[in-house]
Amino acid sequence: MDICEIFGCKVFNDQVMRERLPETVYQSLKDTTRLGKSLDPEIADVVAAAMKEWAIAMGATHYTHWFQPLNNITAGKLDAFIAQDENGQIVTEFSSSALVQGEPDASSFPSGGLRATFEARGYTAWDPTSPAFVREGTLYIPTAFCSYTGEALDAKTPLLRSMRALSPQALRVLRALGHRGSRLVTSTVGAEQEYFLVDRELYEQRLDLKLCGRTLLGAAPPKGQELDDHYCGRIRLRVRAFMKDLDEQLWALGITAKTKHNEVAPAQHELAPIYETVNIACDHNLLTMEVLRETAKRHGLACLLHEKPFAGINGSGKHNNFSISTDDGINLLSPGAHPEENKLFLVTLCALIESVDTYADLVRLSAAVPGNDHRLGGNEAPPAIISIFLGESITRILTSIAAGISPEIRAMREIDTGVETLPHLEKDDSDRNRTSPFALTGNKFEFRMLGSSQNIAFCNAILNTAVADVFTRFAGRLEASDDLEREVAHIIADTIKNHGRVLYNGNNYDPKWVDIAKKRGLPVLNSARQAIEAMTEEKNTTLFHRHGVLTQAECHARHEILLEHYCKVVFIEAETMLQMVRRQIMPAAVGYLGDVAGSVGALRAAGVENAALQKQLAGLSQMVEELSGHCDALEAICRDTPSAQELSAQADYIESRTEPQMRALRGVCDRLEETVSSSRWPIPTYTDLLYRV
Repeated sequence: MDICEIFGCKVFNDQVMRERLPETVYQSLKDTTRLGKSLDPEIADVVAAAMKEWAIAMGATHYTHWFQPLNNITAGKLDAFIAQDENGQIVTEFSSSALVQGEPDASSFPSGGLRATFEARGYTAWDPTSPAFVREGTLYIPTAFCSYTGEALDAKTPLLRSMRALSPQALRVLRALGHRGSRLVTSTVGAEQEYFLVDRELYEQRLDLKLCGRTLLGAAPPKGQELDDHYCGRIRLRVRAFMKDLDEQLWALGITAKTKHNEVAPAQHELAPIYETVNIACDHNLLTMEVLRETAKRHGLACLLHEKPFAGINGSGKHNNFSISTDDGINLLSPGAHPEENKLFLVTLCALIESVDTYADLVRLSAAVPGNDHRLGGNEAPPAIISIFLGESITRILTSIAAGISPEIRAMREIDTGVETLPHLEKDDSDRNRTSPFALTGNKFEFRMLGSSQNIAFCNAILNTAVADVFTRFAGRLEASDDLEREVAHIIADTIKNHGRVLYNGNNYDPKWVDIAKKRGLPVLNSARQAIEAMTEEKNTTLFHRHGVLTQAECHARHEILLEHYCKVVFIEAETMLQMVRRQIMPAAVGYLGDVAGSVGALRAAGVENAALQKQLAGLSQMVEELSGHCDALEAICRDTPSAQELSAQADYIESRTEPQMRALRGVCDRLEETVSSSRWPIPTYTDLLYRV
């Protein structure tokens, strides 16, 4: 297999455009994709014709405007490349208008009240900065999605707006510090994707996995991840075949899938790509999730992208590795050999620190999905408190400069393994911290809080916008200064004084950290329900409005969408749990209770009193009563849930009443699983799911 030959073979990429477009059209389109210039509408006809011929040659019969509605998945309707001529003959057709603009039903997607059913018109607009591709006989055209009145109804539009906000302010900082050659600045992202693979046949036997993506019931297996024998271990043959197929598909779609390995939990795995411009990285991650699911099904597997599909073992995150780069190859977060002298790095670092501290509630909000509430706070997932890890070396440099003293510079050290035949290893000046939600790892920040099912667009739109806001002030200070060395030192000192509270290099799992964070005034938002309220905080809506990323109306709409999603997800889980208990668990428990009672009766008839069996019978009888009581209680709670017209009240009720009752019902179900005969138990257990692949 020739990777170079496979890579991008299904993408309308630079090589294809260079071959199929006239030079003037090609250059005009490249100015848009590489430099962020406005799209020249005059070239659309030529691009559409070339794209159609290429797609048909690739086996495409249809095209679709592929967009990202506010439901964490993608959407698009398919149209064939056909039309009728004046003689009624079928001809292929794909006009510039079909390329540039589409019209899905805006009221059929989450809109947060921006669109009503009788206000259905919406538009999709071609995003030329993200390449089109062919998949399963269809030309996919990445697009933005907006309402008839222009409001953003998708995840891509705010991200593109935030990229537009970041670049000019970052360029001002670059110019002020003497970097004149750059013409565009954008954030770059590498999104590491974690996921579970389970046997498809077993998956189909569990209603909770099919409807909710996670197990609502399930006792801990005798062996989980205690032996640390899965992480980076030998990949099972069946999984290896899946991964090989997956790699080839992703490479053909131009996705730079580079690293694959077993994760910590049994049946858990990770895929990591090479860094890309944030807009393309977002599109590619969404496409990766789709390909993961479909490829798994072809291999008799099911891919679980839920944040916590199995209680008691590691959940799955999506590590958003964030940096900022120029079109001429400068990474603004690259410390270089002498970070203490690298003004651009230090100023950019301070901008990130101030941004994350000032808008910590927004950063936390970006990871606020119901599934993450089950994951955050343990098993290598960071807690729900936003803090920044810089490591000892960079922290020492910043605090020294802020104090007006020369930072102590330590020479690169080596690790001597004690084995002569092994090379000496270069030792980084600081260790890594896997408990930190926002950690500096070389020339990037790793945001580890995102859930595995999430679209990364909103998280990066927040970071772009917040950094643009700080860069605006920093640029003004640098431009007005006649002593850059002194002004950079003042920026560092102000950052440490005003925002140093967000810096924490310790163990974020330490219970003391919660008290420390509260004393520092950091927001502690333990649940998605609490975090969602950040969407309408005045400082946050003002930030988005100031940089043209989201209007006030769009912020309030997203607040409503997030609340509605939270309520619907938990309500579906509660109804699913009730159905499983009533139709599967209760009959199994009652049936086994009858088995034991029959045994007790048979022995008693034979004149034998068995104390152990009678004790088991009593325990089972009590658990069945508990099961019935908890089930009735959850049904009553669901029945009394406040109306959807009162979303905030409904969300509060679900968090305070529904979820605790679900946990209580699960507790007795899991105890029954450990007691009831395996021949009676009606659903695959954790042992079945985690070890039968």
